[in-house]
Amino acid sequence: MAATHFIADLHLIDDREPAARRLAGYLAGPARAADALYVLGDLFDVWIGDDGSIPQHAATLDAFAEFAGTGVPVFFIRGNRDFAVGPAFASRSRMQILDDPTVATLHGVPTLLAHGDVFCSDDIAHQAFRARYTDARWRQRRLALPLWLRRRVARRARRRSAREKTRKPMRIMDVNAATVAGMADEYRAQRIIHGHTHRPADHLDGHIARYVLADWRDDRAEVLVVDDNGVARRRLDHAGRFID
Repeated sequence: MAATHFIADLHLIDDREPAARRLAGYLAGPARAADALYVLGDLFDVWIGDDGSIPQHAATLDAFAEFAGTGVPVFFIRGNRDFAVGPAFASRSRMQILDDPTVATLHGVPTLLAHGDVFCSDDIAHQAFRARYTDARWRQRRLALPLWLRRRVARRARRRSAREKTRKPMRIMDVNAATVAGMADEYRAQRIIHGHTHRPADHLDGHIARYVLADWRDDRAEVLVVDDNGVARRRLDHAGRFID
């Protein structure tokens, strides 16, 4: 049976780490049974620009390109960590970059796809950052900075983000129910799939089914699989094979 696969929030640092090897195994194995693969943001822990980040993720991008070469389309939505991916990234990986959010009819169900931070409207500081990073002109100005300065800015941003997470109430870093309902209405969606919050769960928000993708950790990696029968979560072993 044809199925659509979803992953997000791998936060890859480079090609040498276990998560990158697990991803390569998945792309060479279970993913090849999919009719499409969607990567919903934060595939990388940071992306400072194609010129600065492709070298440390070259093998991962090549694995995606080889996978796409089998005929399975691969779609990518920028996350708050990898908003700076550009044309060279798309060309090297053969992924198609989508708007955030975007709606697609999957197995007969209109489905709203997003990285997920758009729904976290109670986090005012993050929404201010999101308004900047989703602006193509702001990204262009950021990418015009020297590479050494972008690296420094990225390091500072990661430290600041880590500090802020310890200070913010947990509730404001999760989705706002009214925002979810409003966007489902706006896009006429019957289902929502997103990542970002690192709180994998299946929700029923009124009449809208919402699925939060799992972030990948040493002890957990998961693919959301959607087909004509519904939605299932499939765990991966360290080699990237389905284990259930």
